Amino acid sequence: MPNPATFRRIVRASAIYDLAVTAPFATPWTFALVLAHLSAVNQQLGGAALPAFGPFHVLIACLMGSIVLVWSVLRIRDPQPRFGRYDAAGRLLFSSWMAWALAATGEPLIWLFLLPEAAWCVVQCLPVRHPSSSGVI
Repeated sequence: MPNPATFRRIVRASAIYDLAVTAPFATPWTFALVLAHLSAVNQQLGGAALPAFGPFHVLIACLMGSIVLVWSVLRIRDPQPRFGRYDAAGRLLFSSWMAWALAATGEPLIWLFLLPEAAWCVVQCLPVRHPSSSGVI
């Protein structure tokens, strides 16, 4: 059970992870580069080449990347425990859709996103020990 200071570090670390992983998804130009790389990784893991994305698909990917970047910066600058709880809820949703996509496609690349996403969800759901008592918050 982490104390509040440790939990704030967890919230900040999850935000730094998000910033690093989703930054390439924020623009159409960086997304084009990362999509080619992700396709190669998926093939190296035994999966198929990823399909080409049309402008609408790129738009959705970039919207996701942009909002996650903003959310990441907020949590880096102000890693409040309540932001960690909201982030855990978001990660539960993201993990659910990744698990759905994994079940639908079987593409091994999804595991590289699903496992850390689920781990960050779990760790941000941990109870926090209140420093002035033995209770948790």
